[in-house]
Amino acid sequence: MKISATLFAGALVLVTPAALAQDAPAPTAPAVPAAKPAPKLLVVISVDQFSADLFAEYRNHFTGGFKRLLTGAVFPGGYQSHAATETCPGHSTILTGMRPARTGIIANNWTDLKTARTDKSIYCAEDESVPGSNSLAYTVSDKHLLVPTLGERMKTANPATQTVSVGGKDRAAVMMGGHKVDELWWWDGKKFASYAGRTTPQSVARVNAGVTDKIAAGQLPLDAPDYCISRNRAVAIGSGKTVGTGRFERAPGDTRSFRASPEFDGAVFSLAAALVQEKNLGKGSATDIISIGASATDYVGHTYGTEGNEMCLQLAALDETMADFFEKLDTLGIDYEVVLTADHGGHDLPERNRDHAVPGAARIDPAFTTKAVSDAIATKLKLTAPVLFGDSGSGDVWIDPKLTAAQRAAVLKEALAAYRAHPQVAAAFSRAEIEAAPVAIGPAETWTLVERAKASFHPLRSGDIVVALKPRITPIADPTRGYVATHGSFWDYDRRVPILFWRNGMTGFEQPLAVETVDIAPTLAATIGFPLGAPQVDGRCLDLDPGVGDSCR
Repeated sequence: MKISATLFAGALVLVTPAALAQDAPAPTAPAVPAAKPAPKLLVVISVDQFSADLFAEYRNHFTGGFKRLLTGAVFPGGYQSHAATETCPGHSTILTGMRPARTGIIANNWTDLKTARTDKSIYCAEDESVPGSNSLAYTVSDKHLLVPTLGERMKTANPATQTVSVGGKDRAAVMMGGHKVDELWWWDGKKFASYAGRTTPQSVARVNAGVTDKIAAGQLPLDAPDYCISRNRAVAIGSGKTVGTGRFERAPGDTRSFRASPEFDGAVFSLAAALVQEKNLGKGSATDIISIGASATDYVGHTYGTEGNEMCLQLAALDETMADFFEKLDTLGIDYEVVLTADHGGHDLPERNRDHAVPGAARIDPAFTTKAVSDAIATKLKLTAPVLFGDSGSGDVWIDPKLTAAQRAAVLKEALAAYRAHPQVAAAFSRAEIEAAPVAIGPAETWTLVERAKASFHPLRSGDIVVALKPRITPIADPTRGYVATHGSFWDYDRRVPILFWRNGMTGFEQPLAVETVDIAPTLAATIGFPLGAPQVDGRCLDLDPGVGDSCR
């Protein structure tokens, strides 16, 4: 099988990987990272929806890029510790070192009933002040990210630092890149794009031309490794729809299917490699940083679920794609350090979960909507509907700010009672309850539900109520019209993600206890001897020396 970014070899710079055993000779003595010169390039990879469960399921099958990372410092029990386990909040933690309560990125979308435009839904990576925009047709912006990333701190301290961010999603690229970037590129549905007025590097133009040709050509069915056979089983979802046996065949010109396939990550890593070469990253006087948002795993998980042939093929292909990418960095002679993690985990579709001995797995009651709760309360209190706003299911709910204080109090009381009484709801918290809760300080797996909610709560953006569904309840009532599976819950299958550090020559080890994605930025900062200063981060430095040394000094 060959599914990696070399598909675009005519336009790009990646090469066929050599045997990985030749990449990193086994060290003969424990290394002390703090005593080594700082790496010249930091490579930060986020695999969207790559849960700790998926990592555990497939780690013994990896032979390429993941296998290399498994020889480094392995933290299999990392956490996106907050409750809002979505793409934008998760990515905002990775290079800021701060939880969403401080980054301000409380969700992919939130409601602002006081905004001037008709559409009151605010997308996390947009500028809603742009005339004529809405949360679906928006101008990409970093304005909602309230804190700096590691890359922009580095660039502020030393302008010679180059910061590059690429992603399959704009929100991934923006939240990891931050406010000061030399290059920031994301997939806009047809090509890789950036902010208006930016010059397009030759490498980006080549990649876009190669991807355009690839999409136009279509894709024949891919062959899966033998270990995928047990996962290759059709699962019926609703009337006439099945998943589980897909092989990513794609008709010419089908951009939507391209996005939910291994080809998509191939394009993103091709772009990253091309920019590394054109920008001479890792070759200057200062340490540079590139962040890479690999989004295909998320689209595959949403479209097909996490346990079928499709996900097995996707992860096998990503393993090859990353092997190509690391081999390219090796051939360029760059001293680089890699960290790989995820923005959140994921939950398989309930139909297959039930087949896999999870009898409590179910879809949300289609009648349990924010509108239904709002209408019932408005009728009971003799108010004009709607009185509640927000997405149905779990997450934030806002009360109409035009109501009087007494009316708002009455609506809050009725709404909390309604949510707490529903058989699919685990908890519902008011704004006052969340604000009064302590900031969690212990290991992430011990946090209470309200502490998880508080880690996602920002007083100027969060709702008046936060709802948590019970475990294994999927907030997609009808999977026949779109996505079949999702994430976003308070539970550990969505919170737990792997965190892997690798640098050539380092002595590897595995630490199974809980760490957090907010620990990544201070750990990388220590690696390059960079004092973070203010604002103080929420995370802590992880010692990457398995012996008596301390890489955090």
